[in-house]
Parts: sequence; structure tokens; C-alpha cells
Amino acid sequence: QVQVVESGGGLVQPGGSLRLSCAASGFTLEYYTMGWFRQAPGKEREGVSCISSGDGSTNYADSVKGRFTISRNNAKNTTYLQMNSLKPEDTAVYYCSAVDWLNSYWGQGTQVTVSS
Repeated sequence: QVQVVESGGGLVQPGGSLRLSCAASGFTLEYYTMGWFRQAPGKEREGVSCISSGDGSTNYADSVKGRFTISRNNAKNTTYLQMNSLKPEDTAVYYCSAVDWLNSYWGQGTQVTVSS
């Protein structure tokens, strides 16, 4: 059974850090481009970061460049999003996706709330 499960969300103060994890099962993560998206209340879902299946190249939204880092551990079939210097505007539900030329899989999301 194919599953993508996010974890690691929570409540953090501004300036704090969180590391999100995205665990894949039922497929081999290293052959997929992995992405993180987020959706804040009343807003559309937006792309945050992605890491390619081939050379592992990464991309980031301008709003998170220099603060977030995406990585993957193929041995653990898991992708991570390290989030530093968090701001209140980073508050959202964060979703993980796995995409190849034929399939796309999405997780259920994990809530990140940045508030004092």
C-alpha cells in the first residue's frame, strides 16, 4: 500500500526551528521528486521546496530561501524539511508530495504554528 506520512509539526515560537519528516512506504522514494507544499488558512496551497530524484538538486520558494533546507535519506525512504528562523507567516499545514512521470502521491499534512 502506497503511503506518504508527514510528521514533526507543532507549535513553535518565532525564531524557532522544526524538522518535518515525510516517510514513504509502498514505493521507492529515491526515484521520485519530493516536494513540500503548505497551505495557510484562507490561502491557496503553495510550493515550498523540492528535491529531484536524479542529481538531488533543490529549489526553494523565495519566502523560505536561506531558512529552510530540504534533504532526503534514501536508505530510510524519508524526506526532511529543516525549518529555521520560523516566522508567524510560516504558519500553515505542510504537505509532502512524491512525483514521477506517472504517479503522484500526497500525505495528509502536518500543522505548523509559529506564535508567541
